[in-house]
Amino acid sequence: MINGAVWQGRRWIYLAEVRIQEGEPLENALRRFKRKVQQEDIIKEVKRHSYYLKPGEKKRVKAALARKRNRKKARKEQD
Repeated sequence: MINGAVWQGRRWIYLAEVRIQEGEPLENALRRFKRKVQQEDIIKEVKRHSYYLKPGEKKRVKAALARKRNRKKARKEQD
């Protein structure tokens, strides 16, 4: 069994889990596990919670991402 566990507070939280089937190579199970972690956005969540952002900073980052998204959208519409 392969699982993605995160230590939170005083306990482990299991986020993604893949059971290895009989006769299945480990590489295939790892590939399934990586896909599942990506689908559940676990990496994004861990990065987001790895440090604290003040509310004002959070607002600035959100606005900057929105500007970037709008520029990209406008660039795609021009093409």
